[in-house]
Amino acid sequence: MSAGSERGAAATPGGLPAPCASKVELRLSCRHLLDRDPLTKSDPSVALLQQAQGQWVQVGRTEVVRSSLHPVFSKVFTVDYYFEEVQRLRFEVYDTHGPSGFSCQEDDFLGGMECTLGQIVAQKKVTRPLLLKFGRNAGKSTITVIAEDISGNNGYVELSFRARKLDDKDLFSKSDPFLELYRVNDDQGLQLVYRTEVVKNNLNPVWEPFKVSLSSLCSCEETRPLKCLVWDYDSRGKHDFIGEFSTTFEEMQKAFEEGQAQWDCVNPKYKQKRRSYKNSGVVILADLKFHRVYSFLDYIMGGCQIHFTVAIDFTASNGDPRNSCSLHYINPYQPNEYLKALVSVGEICQDYDSDKRFSALGFGARIPPKYEVSHDFAINFNPEDDECEAAGVSGAGLSIASQGHGHGCSEAAPLLFLWAPQAARMSTVWLTHLPSVGRAQSRPARGRLLWAPALPGARLAQPPGAAAQQYYILLILTDGVVTDMADTREAIVRASRLPMSIIIVGVGNADFTDMQVLDGDDGVLRSPRGEPALRDIVQFVPFRELKNREQHERLLGSTTRLPLLLPTSATQRGTHSTHASPAALAKCVLAEVPKQVVEYYSHRGLPPRGLGVPAGEASPGCTS
Repeated sequence: MSAGSERGAAATPGGLPAPCASKVELRLSCRHLLDRDPLTKSDPSVALLQQAQGQWVQVGRTEVVRSSLHPVFSKVFTVDYYFEEVQRLRFEVYDTHGPSGFSCQEDDFLGGMECTLGQIVAQKKVTRPLLLKFGRNAGKSTITVIAEDISGNNGYVELSFRARKLDDKDLFSKSDPFLELYRVNDDQGLQLVYRTEVVKNNLNPVWEPFKVSLSSLCSCEETRPLKCLVWDYDSRGKHDFIGEFSTTFEEMQKAFEEGQAQWDCVNPKYKQKRRSYKNSGVVILADLKFHRVYSFLDYIMGGCQIHFTVAIDFTASNGDPRNSCSLHYINPYQPNEYLKALVSVGEICQDYDSDKRFSALGFGARIPPKYEVSHDFAINFNPEDDECEAAGVSGAGLSIASQGHGHGCSEAAPLLFLWAPQAARMSTVWLTHLPSVGRAQSRPARGRLLWAPALPGARLAQPPGAAAQQYYILLILTDGVVTDMADTREAIVRASRLPMSIIIVGVGNADFTDMQVLDGDDGVLRSPRGEPALRDIVQFVPFRELKNREQHERLLGSTTRLPLLLPTSATQRGTHSTHASPAALAKCVLAEVPKQVVEYYSHRGLPPRGLGVPAGEASPGCTS
C-alpha cells in the first residue's frame, strides 16, 4: 500500500475528496552499516514512518538484504506528495532477526534519519548520516533516498524471465540463481529496478512474474539502456556472479513479438580468457505485457470535448425573488449563491468546450407568456437553442428570477431521464436497441425535466475504431432534497454507464443529509433493485459548508488544510453571513471529474485520440 493511499481513501466529512496529489517513488540504499552479528554481517531492512497528527506511523518496510553492510533495496515506496504541506518522514534501519515483518520490536536498531518529503523531492537524491538514540552518529553509516515523480508515467509492464543452462557455481549442488534488473541513468550509474526471488538448486530457473512502472523501468524512455545481472545466491552475502546482458525496453518488445526474446548471459572475465567461451547460459523473456495508463490530460490533449449543462432550481421553496431573503434575490452588489456557483464552475468547464457555450435549463417555475408550470425549459426562453455563454447564463437566470414564479418541489429523476440519452447519442459510445426518444416523447403529463437514461434494455456498444471525443457534465443547483429519491438512484445507476458526471450543489440552509446518499464516496450507490453503479459519477457539495470553512480559516489564520466540510449543526447560520470564493467552490465540485473521465474511457477500452493501442498491448488502465 502506498504511504498516502489510506489517507486518500478516507473521505473528508461529507464525502469531498482530498486535494490532488502527485505520486512519488522512493528508492533506498545504505552504506557502511554497523555490524551487529558476531559471526556474519547484519541483515538490514528499512522501515518507513510518516508523521500524522504528531504521531509516527509506519507505512511500510523494505525486504531484508542478507549479510550486507552496503544494501541496495529493491522495494519501492510510493507516496502522495502535497506541495502545500510539510510531510515529515523517518527512515529506520534494523538488523533483522527471523522473517521480515512489519514489526521491528525484536530487531537491532542500526540508525535512523528524519527529513521532509519536500526536501527529497527538491534534491531528487538525499544522502544523510544515520543517527542512533540521543543523536549519536552510527559510525560512518549513511542512507540514500532517491525520489522520482511518477505522476505522468504512461503505464506499467509485466515481465517474466526464465533461464537455461546456467553455469554451476556450487561444488556439491547446483546454483541458486536470482536475477537483478537495472536501469542505466544519464550519469551511467545503475539504478536497481527489480530483484527476483532465489530459485534453489536449479540451472534452468523460472522466476515469478513481476510488475514495474514504465517510469521505474526506463524513465518512460523505451530506448534507455537496461542491464540484467544473474547471480548464484550465497547466504553469507558473497554472491557468485554468473553473467549479464544489456538490452532496452524497445528491444525487449520487438524481440518478444518476433519470438526471439532471449539473450546470452555473459561473464566478461570468461570471455576475455577463453576463446571458445560462448556464454554462461541463456536468459529468456517468457512473458511481456505492457499496460498503458492514460491521464485526464492525455484525453483532453487528444481532443476530448467537455460539454457542460446546468439545471437551476426555480421552485417556490427558494422564496419570492423580490424579497431580500430569497435565494434568487437580485442584489446589485453581491451575486446570490445560484449565480456564484454557476459562474465559478461554468467558467472553468467552458475552457474544455470548443464553442465555449453550454445548455442552461430550469425547472420548477411558472414561465411566461402563459405562466404554466414547467420542469423543462431553457432559461434564455429559446427552446430551439438553449446554449449560452457563461455570462449569458447569468443574465438569463436574472431574467427568469424576475419574470417567473416558483412552483412545486424538487424532483431530480425526471431531469436525469432526459439529459443522459443526449450524452449517449452524441458521445463515441452508441446506444443500440433503444426506442427513439425525444424531449417531447419523454416529457410526462406534468412537464417534468427528465435527466437520465431510464430506458429498459439499454445496451451500450462501442463503434469500431472509436476514440475519446465527448464527455458531459451536468451541474444541478438546488435548494432542497429531491423528493423522488428512488427514481433518482435508478437514473444515476443507469447513467453511470455513460460518458457523464453529475455535480449537485445545494444552496441555502436546508437539511441535505439525504443527498449524501447519491455521492458514492461512502460506498457503491445502488438502485432500488440492488443494481450497483458502474462507477461513481455524482459529486454533492452543500454551498454553505464552503462558506463555513473559509470563515474558520480566516478566524484561525491557518495555513494547513482543514476539512472541507463541517458537521451540519455547526453550519445552521444565516445564508448570507459569509461568502465562499468561486475558486474554492470550483475546486471542490470539479475535483473528481478528471478521475471520472479517465475511468469511463478506460472501462470502455478507449485510448485518447491519436494514441491507439498497438497490437498485443494490454487494455488501457486508469489514472487521474
